[in-house]
Amino acid sequence: MKSMYAYIREAWKKPYEGYVGELMWHRLQKWRREPAVVRIPRPTRLDRARALGYKAKKGIIVVRVRIRRGGRRATRPNKGRKSKGLMVNRRTPKKNLQWIAEERANRKYPNMEVLNSYWVGEDGRYKWFEVILVDRDHPAIKTDSQLSWVSRKRGRVYRGLTSAGRKARGLRRKGRGAEKVRPSLRANFRKKRR
Repeated sequence: MKSMYAYIREAWKKPYEGYVGELMWHRLQKWRREPAVVRIPRPTRLDRARALGYKAKKGIIVVRVRIRRGGRRATRPNKGRKSKGLMVNRRTPKKNLQWIAEERANRKYPNMEVLNSYWVGEDGRYKWFEVILVDRDHPAIKTDSQLSWVSRKRGRVYRGLTSAGRKARGLRRKGRGAEKVRPSLRANFRKKRR
């Protein structure tokens, strides 16, 4: 017998089909008119949020963040370049959009730590992520055996320690071919060659 979370997970595997697709069409119209960072009362994807550490208790909030898709927007120089050297196209950030969304959520709520985040929708122009934030100084968090470690952390998201940050830093790879990603690309570059 399957649980409720299993049915939710199954529905979100193909989000543009079935009832999730119908809901998303209405949701995106509403989300486009909202601010870029908005606090929401409960997660849109309860199964994903619970898997990433969300609990319906004091000290934990969920924020939906809207991010513009694509690479960096550059102003086009009007003189003195070959078209190749304009540096207009393919200017991509060294972070993925999910990590940028987490940072923006943390800037809006500086007293909290980013626990994790997940994708909830996209259209041609934007992507939306929901970010789980934890109040590191809340008594309910300090006494929680599974979340008390957050109260000893500061600025996880800015140091690339969330799941999206670790992915962007190449830390999903192990073994051969990944020798130079730890502890960081910059630290490894600066090591003295012997």
